[in-house]
Amino acid sequence: MALRIAITGPESSGKTTIAKLLAEKMNGIFIPEFAREYLQNKSHYFQNDLDEIARGQMKQWQIEGDLLIADTELTVIKIWSEFKYNNCSEFILDSYENQAFDHYFLCKPDIPWEPDPLRENENEREELFELYLAELKQMKRPFTILSENLENRLALCDVVISNLVKA
Repeated sequence: MALRIAITGPESSGKTTIAKLLAEKMNGIFIPEFAREYLQNKSHYFQNDLDEIARGQMKQWQIEGDLLIADTELTVIKIWSEFKYNNCSEFILDSYENQAFDHYFLCKPDIPWEPDPLRENENEREELFELYLAELKQMKRPFTILSENLENRLALCDVVISNLVKA
């Protein structure tokens, strides 16, 4: 049985770094954030682009392997849509409700902001983190908060994933 792990949280909170390192360390499959690829050559995007990003992200999850580590998932797209546009499409809401991950790692934005042309919310990271936390709790998703330095984050992931594998 494949173990599906999602890394989630606000911008510049360490998601990609953690996802790549975990996949490498644990011989898992790294699934990149589709939004980066999709938005790379766009100067502007609109709310309907978020549905396309969600479709692309979900398509990337259709891969076989014992350990899948997703560098983002639909909580990100749902919160992004609600925060930026004050609503979310039915397609994203339905897909979000039905996404299946065994565990979520929520990255706390307690690391320095790293500027990036695709990032928008440097000053709202803590507010967004609280939205993620509330959402994961409301949906009763199994999650662990990752905070502090990279070593602490990786050590906690190692313990949680090892326990999931044993279960």
